[in-house]
Amino acid sequence: QVQLVESGGGLVQAGGSLRLSCATSGRIFGPYSMGWFRQAPGKEREFVAVINWSAGTKRYADPVKGRFTISRVSAANTVYLQMNSLKPEDTAVYYCAVDILDRLIDYGSSYKYWGQGTQVTVSS
Repeated sequence: QVQLVESGGGLVQAGGSLRLSCATSGRIFGPYSMGWFRQAPGKEREFVAVINWSAGTKRYADPVKGRFTISRVSAANTVYLQMNSLKPEDTAVYYCAVDILDRLIDYGSSYKYWGQGTQVTVSS
C-alpha cells in the first residue's frame, strides 16, 4: 500500500522560505505524477504544483508561479516543494498526492493517494 509522509512545515515571516518534503513508500505501478495541494481554513482545497515522475515535466498554479519550485529525487522516492517569497495568503495545510494516471492535472479528485498534510503559517 502506498503511503506518503510529509515534513518541513512551520511558521515563517512574509518573504521567507520553506522547503516541504514528501517521501513515498510502497509500489506505484506505471507512469505517475506527484502533486502538492493546499487548504486554508474555510476554503476549498486548491492545486499548487505537480511533477511527472519520469520526465520531470512541471505545472504550477498561477498564484505560486515564480515563487514555488517542485522537484523530485527518484532514488529516494521523494518530492520537494521549495517555497520562496512566502506571503500570508500562502498559509494553509499542504498535502502531497499521487496521480497514477500521470496527467499533470489540477483536479484533486484525480489523485489516488494523499499524505496527512503539514501546516505552513506565514505571518505578516
